[in-house]
Order: sequence, then structure tokens, then C-alpha cells
Amino acid sequence: MAERRPTIADVARRAGVSKGTVSFALNGRPGVAAATRERILEAAEALNWRPNHRARSLSVSRAFALGLVIARDPSLLGSDPFFPTFIAGVETVLAERGQALVLQVAGGGQAETEGYRRLAQDGRVDGVFLTDLRRHDPRITLVDALGLPAVTLNRPDVPSPFPAVCLDDRPGIAAVVDHLVGLGHTRIAHVAGPDDFLHGHGRRKAFLDALAAQGLPAGRVEVSDFTASGGTAATRRLLDAPDPPTAIVYANDLMAIAGINVAHGLGISVPARLSVAGFDDTELSAHLHPPLTTVRTDVFGWGQVAARSLLALIDGESTGDVELEPARLVVRRSTAPPSAPSETSPATPYPTPEES
Repeated sequence: MAERRPTIADVARRAGVSKGTVSFALNGRPGVAAATRERILEAAEALNWRPNHRARSLSVSRAFALGLVIARDPSLLGSDPFFPTFIAGVETVLAERGQALVLQVAGGGQAETEGYRRLAQDGRVDGVFLTDLRRHDPRITLVDALGLPAVTLNRPDVPSPFPAVCLDDRPGIAAVVDHLVGLGHTRIAHVAGPDDFLHGHGRRKAFLDALAAQGLPAGRVEVSDFTASGGTAATRRLLDAPDPPTAIVYANDLMAIAGINVAHGLGISVPARLSVAGFDDTELSAHLHPPLTTVRTDVFGWGQVAARSLLALIDGESTGDVELEPARLVVRRSTAPPSAPSETSPATPYPTPEES
């Protein structure tokens, strides 16, 4: 005869509490004293109790999963450090609750729309994260019409019924510009993300506003796509200009790293002849040659807070917007005072993979 699986009633009996209290404790709901929660967790561990999500989902019409639809080329997704870090933050929260993340990678347009429709119609998720907000984002209306609870990363520029978890990019971009102006740079350019993305548009505007606040004319802006290849092409356009910049602010670290490689290939020393700054402070940025000046954001923490907010919304709790700690500048050795080309010898170009 198969051994009977322990139930939530067994956990309640062993801990000396009601089944409702066990449910609240195991689902991270408020209203359970720390000592009581600890006693319940110890009882569950002693009994080797695990939640039966199949039975729970059938009884309460819940999937016990959250959804994330990413409209990116799958072949490029692994090179973007944002999503793996964000997902890791989400997963730490879901693991505590015994829940799952359903990830769909789709192209833009109709494929992305159908991704949300499938998640809703199949009942595969209880709610979704809305990332990479666009200007006049149609997904707000779509997800609301599908009846899916959602949390947006930053506030959309259209009316939204969903709570937002917000990280203000502007102080970080302004700090980069102020830092470069303080070093003596006046020809500062920006490699921006797509202008239809709110964060790409916002970082571009923050860059131009910061230059204006310093009394400088608008710097040249090259719009790119947050990829290394896009950063490479944009950097070449800037450095091939008759009057190239002495400093470039990139909208993410990936494009900045590509930009440093372009400069080295052209024999332009970083930072002696070109200062470079990124955005995100990815792990690799501190280990480059030279280490990258960048703007630090807590993407892992962003994922954790977004997951908690979405779970609370699904549980019927009153949720509002959450403001995270603003982005801040991290100064490393990729920025320095500008110098004329004649004042420094060209850097030895790094070998290409074929040459090394």
C-alpha cells in the first residue's frame, strides 16, 4: 500500500494552528507572527510536506504561475544581461511560494499579442509582467481586456489600471553627464535605445536635459537597439564624423562594451582620447580594460519587488505603485579629462579573433 502523503491538516495539527493559518504562513501572507510562521515551516519540513499545486489549482481556479512575454529575437536574448538578472529576482520570490514562471519569447506585433492571448485563454498564468514599455503601449488595453492582473516596469504613458514598479533612470544619466562635464568634456554624444521604448526615450531626454542644464548645446544622438551590433554601428558613425565626440554615454553596458572595442580597433585610446560610460552596471563592466564607468541599477531587486507586487495583486490585496532606489553613478577608469590627439599616442588595436 502506498504511504499516505501528509496534508495541510497534518501540518496544522503538528504546529497547533488552524489550516487557514498554515495557508497564510506558507503563502507569505501578512497577519502571522514570526514565531508562529517559523513553527509552521518547521512542522512542514518535519513531515516532508509539499503543496499539491494540481489539487489547489483545480479547487481555486489558479495556475500558480506568472507570465513574462519578451518581444526579442531569441538568438539575441542571451546577450542581454537585463532579463536573466530580472528573471533571477522573480524566481527567488516564486520559489518561496512554490510557484512558476512561464516565459514566452516572441517577435513583435501579432506574435506578441497572441502570446498574451494564449496565456490568458489557456489559464496558464494568474498574472503577467509588462516589461519594455513602449510609447502609447497597446498591451495595457490588451491585458486589461483579457482580464489578466499585471504589473508594469515603470509607468506607462497611457492610462493604466495596473500597479507599477518604478526605477528612475534620470538621476543616473544626469550624473554621468555632470561627471563628464566636470572632467572638461564639451563634445558629448549619446548612443540611445529605440525611441519607441519608454526607457530608451527617457534616457535620451535625460541626456539632452542634462546637457542643457550645464549650458551646453545638444549633443549628437545615435539611436540604436540595445544590442552589441547596434552599439558597434552607432559608435562607428560617431567616430567617423568630422568632429567626433570626446565622450560617449551609452544607454546600456552592452553597447558601451561594443563601443570600447570599436575605439580600440580604430587605435583610439580609452579614456585618453575617448571617455565611455554605460548604464546598468552589469557584472562584466567592472572587469573590462579599462573598467567601465556606468550607472548602477538593482535589476535583481526589481524582479523581486515586481513579483511580490504581482502576487499581492492576484491575492486581492490593495497594491499601489512602488518607487525603487534611483539609479546611481559608478565611476571607473573608462572616463578621464579630454586630451588632444597629439597629446597621446594611439592605443595598440586589440587583435580580432582571427588575429589572436
